[in-house]
Amino acid sequence: MPREWDAKTYDALPLPHQQWGKRTLGRLNLRGDETVLDAGCGTGRDTAALLDLVPDGRVIGVDGSTRMLDQLRVKLADRLDRLEVIHGDLTKPLGLAGPVDAVSSVATFHWITDHPALFANVARNLRPGGQFVAECGGEGNVARINAAVEEVLGATGEREQVWYFAGVEETTERLRAAGFTDIEVDLLPDPARLEPGEQLWSYLATVVLGSHLDRLPEEDHEDFVRSVAAKLPEPVVDYVRLNITARRA
Repeated sequence: MPREWDAKTYDALPLPHQQWGKRTLGRLNLRGDETVLDAGCGTGRDTAALLDLVPDGRVIGVDGSTRMLDQLRVKLADRLDRLEVIHGDLTKPLGLAGPVDAVSSVATFHWITDHPALFANVARNLRPGGQFVAECGGEGNVARINAAVEEVLGATGEREQVWYFAGVEETTERLRAAGFTDIEVDLLPDPARLEPGEQLWSYLATVVLGSHLDRLPEEDHEDFVRSVAAKLPEPVVDYVRLNITARRA
């Protein structure tokens, strides 16, 4: 089930997602009159950029967090005439009126563990020949933070998987199986350095560790975040990004 987010704190943080979005949208080749699906639109940062790229087109923003979508509607209140907002699960039918011309996604797919279902659903909503560009956490992403979490939580048996960081080969195979062609997939190390103390704690709590915090009593949240931060060798989030470019066959 998609998790909720602290949307206002998320928007206030120094997010490397801004650069990830620029890189990802830069791989789109658009005339300006297309309909584009923003898969995991969040608070609308990349949705706004997409609206700029299609001044005579439309954008459909889909996200599983109602708080994120509420924030998006406030931020883009003057652009809702060309924006459709959908609260939905990217692995399930989205109820679109018809296929879109392109799909983009930034920093979302690692929160979805069923990538075969995800890619099949993207293909289902994309016209033949349509473009698909995405980036998310890939193999090796936040390995140091994962190790710190394991140290803090200790060996307590099986835990529910909160992330899925796929590799190049498996992603390529799944895209091909879902009906994509012209597939390009790569991994890019992209560490983000933060200020130690409050900024690091807030970033970890809001952006990285939220799914772990959902499983802990609220009174334990602060101690957990600070304990994980204390285990890191430096105030760095060791991101590795999985970049995807493909077309619907």
